[in-house]
Amino acid sequence: MRSLNSTYRGKATTTDVLSFSLREGKFAHIQPEMLGDIVISLPRAERQALAAGHSISREVERLLIHGLLHLLGYDHEQNTKDARRMERKERQLLERLFA
Repeated sequence: MRSLNSTYRGKATTTDVLSFSLREGKFAHIQPEMLGDIVISLPRAERQALAAGHSISREVERLLIHGLLHLLGYDHEQNTKDARRMERKERQLLERLFA
């Protein structure tokens, strides 16, 4: 995960989830119905689940939703308003998933 984060984001640290859009770039037209790939670090998810006091499966589901929102154009790193918007949407989706 550290290698992927370094290669594609220029950050030499590990992360919990990465999204790779297939709707951008030179070959975006090949499979326009596909959003992209989501990579989740299971060791990191396990640590985060332990810290949050919930199961690893719940944490993986949270990370999957987070990655999916990135593929849909949400971005929490640009500004506080966008971060709040993404957090709100993530919460809504998690509530629906666990309702």
